[in-house]
Amino acid sequence: MNRLLFLYNPHAGKGQMKSKISDFADCFTKAGWLVTIRPTQGRGDATDAAAALGEDFDRVVCCGGDGTLHEVANGLMRLTRRPPLGYIPAGTTNDFSQNLHLPRGLAARAETAAAGVPRSVDAGRFNRSYFIYVAAFGAFTDVAYGTPQPFKNMFGHLAYLLEGATRLTSLQSSRLRVEHDGGTVEGDFLFGMVSNTVSVGGFRGLPSRKVKLDDGLFEAVLIRQPTNAAQLQSIVKALLQAGPDDSGTVLAFHTARLRVTCAQAVPWTLDGEFGGAHKTAEIENLPRTLTIIHGK
Repeated sequence: MNRLLFLYNPHAGKGQMKSKISDFADCFTKAGWLVTIRPTQGRGDATDAAAALGEDFDRVVCCGGDGTLHEVANGLMRLTRRPPLGYIPAGTTNDFSQNLHLPRGLAARAETAAAGVPRSVDAGRFNRSYFIYVAAFGAFTDVAYGTPQPFKNMFGHLAYLLEGATRLTSLQSSRLRVEHDGGTVEGDFLFGMVSNTVSVGGFRGLPSRKVKLDDGLFEAVLIRQPTNAAQLQSIVKALLQAGPDDSGTVLAFHTARLRVTCAQAVPWTLDGEFGGAHKTAEIENLPRTLTIIHGK
């Protein structure tokens, strides 16, 4: 009988996941899996558990937000033999799940995790860490990991918007050099993002028709510090409406590798989790490295 490891964040979904565990276990068992269940014990525990136990299982399923998915994927990346990964999203924003064509409802998503379609996807290497769908720096990128969990549980996605609104008067740029497959750019940048997803932060104003999870390429966006109201308006249009940027303030391109350097250490977020502050960020696409379960 094939073995399935189920890792879940007991605090996700406003703490309601704990009452669903028996239903999930029953679903997995009916699909023919021998199930081992493990609740995560705190930050980083999902990574350690996936790395220590993953090779002994034929499938790993995680339940929580994108942070839980990020941790489990990082653990699996340490393994030589990586089992397929199923994801039952139960967080606040659940960006990556937008790529997987998952059905509505937790029960249907559990069935998909147990018996869905395995597909290979790219992963990203960030210095010595990994990410699944986004590495970003600059304005608002610390909102996801800086917003307290009780606040997220109470207000949901609104928590991120409220927290982000408090930063509008204190946005700062960083002087950067960015080397990528198409050349090198330098300047004062307010925000930068390297992604492999159709949704970031709940917004879908991205070139989703050009996003492929297994093409070996990232979608990169760099935003220069705006110097006037027209440039600020152009930024909003480019990001939220996927419209053209006539000011040159928003740079968008595809690349497999980036090297970002700055005289001062820049804080980064990886899949919504704090990724440390770095003077140099070496980012590389690892094509078709992980197998993730999709819907039909």
